[in-house]
Amino acid sequence: MSNITLNRLPLLFLLSLVATYAWFYSSSSFLNEYGSYKPEWPLLLDTFITLPLICYVCLADKKQATIKAITYCALIILFGAYFIPTQQKFIWHYLEQARYLVLALVLFIELVVVASVIAAIKTNLNTHADPDESLITPLKRWLTSAPVLNLMQFDMRMWVFCLFAHKIKGENYIGEQHFWYANKDDAKGNALGFIFLMALEIPIAHLVLHFVWSPLAANVISLLSIFGLVLFIGEYRAMSRRPISLTQTHLIVRYGIYNPLHIALDNIESVSPHHEFVPRSNEVNRYNFSGVPNIEIKLRSPIGGKSKIYLGVDSPSMLLNSLNKASDKTTN
Repeated sequence: MSNITLNRLPLLFLLSLVATYAWFYSSSSFLNEYGSYKPEWPLLLDTFITLPLICYVCLADKKQATIKAITYCALIILFGAYFIPTQQKFIWHYLEQARYLVLALVLFIELVVVASVIAAIKTNLNTHADPDESLITPLKRWLTSAPVLNLMQFDMRMWVFCLFAHKIKGENYIGEQHFWYANKDDAKGNALGFIFLMALEIPIAHLVLHFVWSPLAANVISLLSIFGLVLFIGEYRAMSRRPISLTQTHLIVRYGIYNPLHIALDNIESVSPHHEFVPRSNEVNRYNFSGVPNIEIKLRSPIGGKSKIYLGVDSPSMLLNSLNKASDKTTN
């Protein structure tokens, strides 16, 4: 069995556990004496013995296995709080109170890890190394899963640009030539205006929701809005600091806080000007903040299922000429 399949087994078991016991506690059959006997002990055994064992057997990283086991157990306790009949609960009442402490402990551990990573990244940013490499190097020490690593790269880049953008210089990025996109169709000015609108809207919306709907809903929506505001601030500050770069072998597409896309020059079939709207498609990647993309890149071999890349840059003719020259050198 492959490592990818093993890594997914704990989650699959959790989902099957939830589905099975949701049916058991909400149905009437011979298994629960036609609804008269719905004990908590089978779910207790699966939650605190079977599920943690599967996590530790299937996951090589024991830190990750521990965190997943604790998190999944807390989720099952939350599930049991709603599905186990009250008259059948003996131990579960105590677990329902303890789950908040466990979740707070897991959150504290993860915050410590994130703070450590941010401290390491901040230290690395003081050097003249590529800022993207400075970001990913500390993350690789903590994370082994590629999807989680990609998600954390994006998340950490958002916070780094929001908090430490003044330490990042465009010339430190890898590449012989750098190309920019912040001024195309006034993308940076539009982003700044949107940030001001969001900052004004959040307190007003919070007060309206607090009195018209509920305080809990107001708090949840305001927290999500603040997170979105942080994302836009990070994106705004990255626009003028994180370039699209050309090396001797690759075009590195960095756009805002998106994860970089590396395009091998010998994989480029054609590069041409573009002046039309590009609809969403499974075969298309669009890197453009405002207006329509002004460069179309067709690939010989798709990257992540994408065969066409559309870019919006400040000086499309300069990038076109440089790409054509570099592609000719690579072909020769």
